[in-house]
Amino acid sequence: MTAHPDVAARATAGFQRAYGDTPAGRWAAPGRVNLIGEHTDYNDGFVLPFALPLRTVAAAAPHPDGTWTVCSELTGETVAFGADEVAAPGRVTGWAGYVAGVVWALRAAGHRVPGARLAVASDVPLGAGLSSSAALEAAVLTALVDLGGLDLPAEHRPRLAQRAENHYVGAPTGIMDQSAAIRCRAGHALFLDCRTERVEHIPFDLGVAGLAVLVIDSRSPHRHADGEYAARRASCEKAAALLGVPALRDVPAVDLDDALARLPDDEIRRRVRHVVTEDQRVLDTVALLRDGRTRHIGALLTASHASMRDDFAITVPQVDTAVEAALDAGALGARMTGGGFGGCVLALVEADRADAVAGAVEAAYAERGFTAPTHTTVAPAPGATRLD
Repeated sequence: MTAHPDVAARATAGFQRAYGDTPAGRWAAPGRVNLIGEHTDYNDGFVLPFALPLRTVAAAAPHPDGTWTVCSELTGETVAFGADEVAAPGRVTGWAGYVAGVVWALRAAGHRVPGARLAVASDVPLGAGLSSSAALEAAVLTALVDLGGLDLPAEHRPRLAQRAENHYVGAPTGIMDQSAAIRCRAGHALFLDCRTERVEHIPFDLGVAGLAVLVIDSRSPHRHADGEYAARRASCEKAAALLGVPALRDVPAVDLDDALARLPDDEIRRRVRHVVTEDQRVLDTVALLRDGRTRHIGALLTASHASMRDDFAITVPQVDTAVEAALDAGALGARMTGGGFGGCVLALVEADRADAVAGAVEAAYAERGFTAPTHTTVAPAPGATRLD
């Protein structure tokens, strides 16, 4: 899993091949890893993602006839759609549905969206839990806002992109991924209150601490819109209703035992325990980072993984193996990141031990007969931006 610095050039080349013209500009948005705070976003809770140097780039230019055409480097497809397709959620399907969804959400919010020709290229891996869909949405949204001179402040863009994914595509994601893709800053993690959408940029300078974040692609792809993700969300909403609170964010950690005693079965109790304790782990991680105690967050990362494995039941053998092998090789902490059922693992490691930890994970995979994982070390990158 390696960043390709020429992704912007590839988007430009794709535009020239598809349209025989030069784009008016190029807009980029990153993938993300969530340092901690999994499945808390749609529970109105707290998350702490940071943006990756891996990114999706949209090369774009206005389309005078008011329609939209987009070509994908990955699939080689070109998809065109007009106002009729945009007006009906789900009419445009597959990867192009995310693009049509952004147009739909902008129009539904009252914006006069310009027709456009777009070409997209990306080095954000698909199905790895690094939010390739939000990177695509954010790159296209940023391009259309600039091309149309739309009055849409950055703080309002994540909610609109989320509506595109929820209501046009039909994936029940929370607000975290789009917020990270649009609002992150280099060198910082994004502390996001998913209810108020208030953000705080928390310094996360790994180099000063002599540390690195190792991201390991488990090679067990996940699917965000599958039934398991939706089932976890429905379970949380049911629990909140049973407890008489707007969302599980409103269950204080100090009152958790009392809340659990009021629930009817063990499965729903375990789901609630994960969300409530995970929110607290986010708050504790932020407190440590504010104090410059980056090394001390490792235990919280590992506890988060155990909670996802045992209470929320969203891990798979590949990610559990990666976490265990990384910890055995000396990682300060490790956890699955993303929606679950596959995807990526992140490990907080001494910078000079990153290769050794990655090697230990590869050896553990080989021993179990799993497809070999890939890995990279990452540092917090900026959110969506115009490149030129």
